[in-house]
Amino acid sequence: MLTVSHIDLGDKQRVRQFVDFPYRLYADHAQWVPPIRADVEMMLNRTQHPYYEHSAADFFVAESDGEVVGRIAALENRGFNSCHGTNKANFYLFEAIEELSVVEALVERIVTWAKQRGLDQLVGPKGFGVLDGYGILVDGYEHRQMMTMMNYNYPYYPRFLESLGFEKEVDFVSCHIAVEDFHLPQRIHRIARRVMDRGSLEIKRFKSRRELKSWTGKIRDAYTRAFHDNWEFQPMTDREAEFLMGNALGLSDPDLIKIIVHGDEMVGFLFGFPDVSAALQRAKGRLAPWNMADLLLEMRRTRWLALNGAGLTPEFHGVGGNALLYAEMENTIRDHGFQHADLTQVAETAVQMRHDLENVGGKMYKNHRVYRMDL
Repeated sequence: MLTVSHIDLGDKQRVRQFVDFPYRLYADHAQWVPPIRADVEMMLNRTQHPYYEHSAADFFVAESDGEVVGRIAALENRGFNSCHGTNKANFYLFEAIEELSVVEALVERIVTWAKQRGLDQLVGPKGFGVLDGYGILVDGYEHRQMMTMMNYNYPYYPRFLESLGFEKEVDFVSCHIAVEDFHLPQRIHRIARRVMDRGSLEIKRFKSRRELKSWTGKIRDAYTRAFHDNWEFQPMTDREAEFLMGNALGLSDPDLIKIIVHGDEMVGFLFGFPDVSAALQRAKGRLAPWNMADLLLEMRRTRWLALNGAGLTPEFHGVGGNALLYAEMENTIRDHGFQHADLTQVAETAVQMRHDLENVGGKMYKNHRVYRMDL
């Protein structure tokens, strides 16, 4: 018998069942990268995760004869809805076996959840914060997940959702750039040099994580100005910014994170992370001391760079800021000996950036689709 149950977050055994399910579903899958279990558990912690200071979420598991066969989270992000003038529910942490009845039961449960709150649309996958990754993978199944910055799923996921009435909301494309194909026109380098020579814009580099963390407030403000009109934008509280920065710094190399400044004001950013997917697969979601040592070694030996966050405030578009951003992107890739770069999840609404990436040799190789259903 198939049942869908609400998870009592005070019940450690039920929380563990929710968290553990994908580790069984994707056991030894070559392309799936296990998330750190503690990070997932934090999403289910209403007293510590800053999301719950302004918004709500509930978690559900589908079971058949006592065995977990699916899970899903339902979210009401009140900050997003207030900012965009919408009335949406989101779903996230969605996983299920290849049985349409399981997916249908999970969706029916969160549709009821959303209607009970007076919400009029269901959108997802869309998570708790800006680093959680968006969408269902619909193209690029042969490629390994880039760390845990985006979702991986089996090919039946989009088919099942579409059969239940979900429609495309927006696509997020990830581009691959191989060093030998990175063709940044010399004109761009000339513009970048002129901007630097004039002193109107400068690149800020960091020597330590502590120094980088001291810029959290300015990074949050620049993110707000750069992405405010984007589909995916959601405002961050001070504590959310500190929480996200703390997570990002865990596997970061400060030398790969560049900030563009205008005087004392931060106006652009480029966040690069050494890809440690292989070490995360070996860790299987647990950060024991030996796994941490392996992750640190992987940071030095990986030849892949994840560029997950590039932006410029609107007033510096068209006056050399874009050229400086792309020139610094090329410098970051080449100076550190990377052979490949993944520009992670660029929304199709970011038309100019996607056009720019194609012009410099980027090739779309993964596509994640966010779905919607009117209620």
